[in-house]
Amino acid sequence: MTSIRPGDVFLLTRAASVQFARPITVRVIRHHADWPTYHGWTWIDCYQLDARGDAVARRELYVMPAGMTRQHPPPPRPTAPPSAQPAPSARPTAQPSARPTARPRSGRGGAGAGPASSTGRDAVRAEP
Repeated sequence: MTSIRPGDVFLLTRAASVQFARPITVRVIRHHADWPTYHGWTWIDCYQLDARGDAVARRELYVMPAGMTRQHPPPPRPTAPPSAQPAPSARPTAQPSARPTARPRSGRGGAGAGPASSTGRDAVRAEP
C-alpha cells in the first residue's frame, strides 16, 4: 500500500478509480485513513493541479492507493529579488479623475425626475 502524506503529489488514472478515465494530478491535503471503507480503498482531500502545478479545484476523492502514481512535486516558483520591487516612495500616486462631477439632481420625484424636462425649468437661459 502506498503511504499518503499531506503535500504528496500523485497522478490518478483508472488504476486508482474508474472515475479517472482522464488522468488528473493532485496534491494531498489530508488522508482519511481512519474513515471506514472497503479493503484497498481510502478517502483523500486534495487539490487538483493544472499543468503548471497550480491548484485549480479542491476535491474529496475515494481512491485505491495501490493505483496512485507518485509524482515529483513541481519546483517552487522563483520570487522577485527584493531589489526588483519598487520602493514605497517610487510608487505612482493616484491621479484625480479628469471627469467632471455630476450635477446634483433636483429634489423632485415622480414623472418629472431626471434630466431637464421639456419645460426647461432646469435649463440655464441666456439673457436677451
